[in-house]
Amino acid sequence: MISIRNISKYYGPFRVLNQCSAEITQGEVVVVCGPSGSGKSTLIKCINALEPFQEGEIIVDGVSVTHPKTDLTRLRTRVGMVFQHFELFPQMTVLDNLCLAQVKVLKRSRAEAEEKGLKLLERVGLRDQALKHPGQISGGQQQRVAISRALCMDPICMLFDEPTSALDPEMINEVLDVMVELAQEGMTMMCVTHEMGFARKVADRVIFMDQGRIVEDAPSSTFFGSPRSERATQFLSRLLSY
Repeated sequence: MISIRNISKYYGPFRVLNQCSAEITQGEVVVVCGPSGSGKSTLIKCINALEPFQEGEIIVDGVSVTHPKTDLTRLRTRVGMVFQHFELFPQMTVLDNLCLAQVKVLKRSRAEAEEKGLKLLERVGLRDQALKHPGQISGGQQQRVAISRALCMDPICMLFDEPTSALDPEMINEVLDVMVELAQEGMTMMCVTHEMGFARKVADRVIFMDQGRIVEDAPSSTFFGSPRSERATQFLSRLLSY
């Protein structure tokens, strides 16, 4: 589904990503973790070309991200993206947020878009919030709206960039529950997160990054049971000690 081949990215002379490679198969759930500044979010944003990269290649469902003939708008409709800070349009209602791209990009009628949006809002327990504006609902609810908006586009895979890091602790579980359900339904997912309980529960594999490199790429049970690298062992011991 996603093939990352020797990706390197630079900000001037500084190399943010250093020869990163990974393969994600259909239906697989992969958690990307590591210390702050390790390149996790940058890597995941390269997958749908939100971040350009200078070396290597990324293939999504047979389509090269950097090929001159690749329609990036179409690619991004197929690769759902959920950000840390929701990125909802504050002047629009929740339902309008879900309908906009469906109508503009997928060319669905407003009626079709509303039907799809309302079904997904009902799925995440927010149908009764459809006519409110994002500022009138909680952070956890806004993130569930953001997930629903991505799902409205019928994506083949989902990317999550620290989707719970801006939330109050009591709101985190309501977002993670939706993500767990998606994983159990077979959605291909890559998720940058520090929620190790979520990773243990649903991740097939864990990619651990440090200083722009993929230090470890291992099955979840191996990563949490006996990490292969000293750096990953150190990271886990600090993260799980509280």
